[in-house]
Amino acid sequence: MIRVMATGADGRMGRAVVDAVNGADDTELVAKADPRLAGAGDGCFGTVAEAIAATSPEVAVDFTQPDVAYDTVRTCLEAGVHAVVGTTGLTDEQMAHLTELANNGPANLLVAPNFAVGAVLMMRFAAEASRHMPKAEIIELHHDGKLDAPSGTAKLTAELMQGDVPIHSVRLPGLVAHQEVILGGLDETLTIRHDSLSRVSFMPGVLLAVRAVRERPGVTIGIEPLLFPV
Repeated sequence: MIRVMATGADGRMGRAVVDAVNGADDTELVAKADPRLAGAGDGCFGTVAEAIAATSPEVAVDFTQPDVAYDTVRTCLEAGVHAVVGTTGLTDEQMAHLTELANNGPANLLVAPNFAVGAVLMMRFAAEASRHMPKAEIIELHHDGKLDAPSGTAKLTAELMQGDVPIHSVRLPGLVAHQEVILGGLDETLTIRHDSLSRVSFMPGVLLAVRAVRERPGVTIGIEPLLFPV
């Protein structure tokens, strides 16, 4: 059994992670870390450091906020806890330091802008299509509580595609996570779209990452290397 800690465990994604880990046959939820859960008992801790000291998790799954994720993940890596990170919006400087810790320390790091298998396929198809069509634009749509714009998924999609790809961000209540890549050619267009209809859609990818991160030294970006191993 893989001993798992969920950070940001009282958030919307955190609660989905808790349910997914509890529902899997090969993972055991040993700690829920979130300031809102301090003193709640039953494996709940107000800080990550307290949770690590009390429960010795092997893998932490972080869905928090950009302003706290860096310290959370750094604490995990320095304590020898492998980290699976779905929080986006970390700065280049923060990512560089976390990469250094993972490359030179006892714990590994997997960072994914999107854990939905369909989203990974969407990015892969868009990158391939951009080799054959001259222009493209990305429209990404998320719930109004998402703090970063453009999304990590949209930025990675644009990086994988050929040419300069503009990104348009939409933040509205009622949405979860959606992205369209529209490519244009001579008298034709191609639209590649992915929709996450609930946060449950991310959980197969999260569990895939939890199972894999212990065996992947250093840093892994995205779940694509897990779905399409070289």
